[in-house]
Amino acid sequence: MYKKQLKLQKILCFLALVSSVIIFLYALGVMTDLYDTLYSTMRNPADLTQTDVAGSIVYYNMQAWNSYFLHCSIVLILLACLLFITNTHIRRRYYIGNYISIGAFALANFYVAWESHSYIEAFKARFLMVDFAALMDHANLWKTYYTESTFWFDVHYAVFCLSILVSLGLIACAIWKVRLMKEEKQLIAAGKGAAA
Repeated sequence: MYKKQLKLQKILCFLALVSSVIIFLYALGVMTDLYDTLYSTMRNPADLTQTDVAGSIVYYNMQAWNSYFLHCSIVLILLACLLFITNTHIRRRYYIGNYISIGAFALANFYVAWESHSYIEAFKARFLMVDFAALMDHANLWKTYYTESTFWFDVHYAVFCLSILVSLGLIACAIWKVRLMKEEKQLIAAGKGAAA
């Protein structure tokens, strides 16, 4: 049983790192369409009320949150690396550092997913209030990119679903490890009792 558990914990640790990198890449890309579509509509970035398209201010409103989200994704990568620093991916027996690294990674993932989901949904609703007819006219006039797609908002479901599943997997794997360690102690105690 230990071999299966060891193999699973190694896979989950690598998936933790991969899911954190995916969140980082998502944080970099979530504003791509907004920049390409809405940035040029603002005539005077010093006065955000001067715009060719009503609602295009959502691009500027998202910037502070996106910077925060990017920092959170870097923290997730560092916490995933902590799994490797504490040898969670290869350790046969877990110690307190392994439980702390798993707990910190899982809690951070749940927090980032929950908080980011609420912000992304709010910004998506504001994006959908953009005057798309005026935006299309602006894009045709200035030959800029035009889209009504909410792909970058919607893909967060898949991104955070993966990170939450990995976190739940790490927790389940740790529980499995505790059970195996208890069973091993019982077998050793029974062996010592039989030898006496």
